[in-house]
Amino acid sequence: MAADYYELLGVSRNADKDEIKRAYRRLARKYHPDVNKDAGAEDTFKEINRAYEVLSEPEVRARYDRFGEAGVSGAGAAGYQDMGDMSGFADIFESFFGGFGGAAGAQQQQARRRSGPVRGDDLRLDLKLDFKEAVFGGEKEIRISHLESCETCSGTGAKPGTRPTSCSTCSGSGQVRRATRTPFGSFTQVSVCPTCNGTGQVIEDKCGACSGKGQKQVTKKLKITIPAGVDNGTRLRVQSEGDAGRRNGPPGDLYVYLFVNEDANFQREGIDVMSSVSIGYLQAILGCTLSVKTVDGDVDVEIPSGTQPGRVVTLEGRGVPRLGNPVSRGDHRITVQIEIPTKISSEERDLLTKLAEIRGEKGLGKGGVGNIFDNLFHK
Repeated sequence: MAADYYELLGVSRNADKDEIKRAYRRLARKYHPDVNKDAGAEDTFKEINRAYEVLSEPEVRARYDRFGEAGVSGAGAAGYQDMGDMSGFADIFESFFGGFGGAAGAQQQQARRRSGPVRGDDLRLDLKLDFKEAVFGGEKEIRISHLESCETCSGTGAKPGTRPTSCSTCSGSGQVRRATRTPFGSFTQVSVCPTCNGTGQVIEDKCGACSGKGQKQVTKKLKITIPAGVDNGTRLRVQSEGDAGRRNGPPGDLYVYLFVNEDANFQREGIDVMSSVSIGYLQAILGCTLSVKTVDGDVDVEIPSGTQPGRVVTLEGRGVPRLGNPVSRGDHRITVQIEIPTKISSEERDLLTKLAEIRGEKGLGKGGVGNIFDNLFHK
């Protein structure tokens, strides 16, 4: 005995069309062979589809309600191909496979992109700068190799005097269609044309200058402006200096990544410049004026008397300009290192011994000078 279609879908005999559709979609998801690998799932799925085929058509459903299976036998022979409402099944199909409609739409978009203007690729160039170049910026000349539209064929790829022709395989659409008939209906699959690769055009006589590519590799010089205050990893964008676009598409951009060489005199912390200076112990005791290297040139710096080892002298506004606001600059911080001699003359020893006596130092021997300095700089 044939199963009752209402019971198969789990709906009442007076269920409306939307209720039947919802029940069908729920069960189809559950028993679809690509999802449910249990024995008998495929047969159940076919029965569910047959029940929906009958109950979704008002005239067929009326005959089923009056005469049962006998009233609709044969009615579904063409039903898998011409169901009154395939939207329910189409939704199910899309939920499992991403949808032929969705896939076809994506392929159509890809084909349109292939046949229409295409933006050129972006390029990257790594550029090394000296320390002061990064601090103050300036103009820099670089060499790049990129694709440019072929001047001989104006980017068409065709020999001068000729032009690309419409692809005979896809009639210029860039797509080929294939109809597939299944037990659940007839579907059309859209794919990229293999002859023209989706462009819709073929080049019979190729340009000799670019071999039909429409583009040529060219090396050129550029002058770019380095802003003041750049640092390692700063990225500069040079518009329209990437690869040329195809089919009159816009060119890509060039991205220049900056890397700063180390400097023998300076280090950098944010927008501050760091350096060190060495002075003698007497200069530290008495104080002095020194000529110190800065990024702006030599500057006289006052070292106060009694300066201790490791003291930091700050020169305000002598650091790195703030990127984007070159008027604002960081500071230059100078660490003072004090050189203590390891060897001294007898005359120097006599003088230092007198100094130690004046300061009340006791028990000085061969290492006494070091003790003096320890007391001088740490008392």
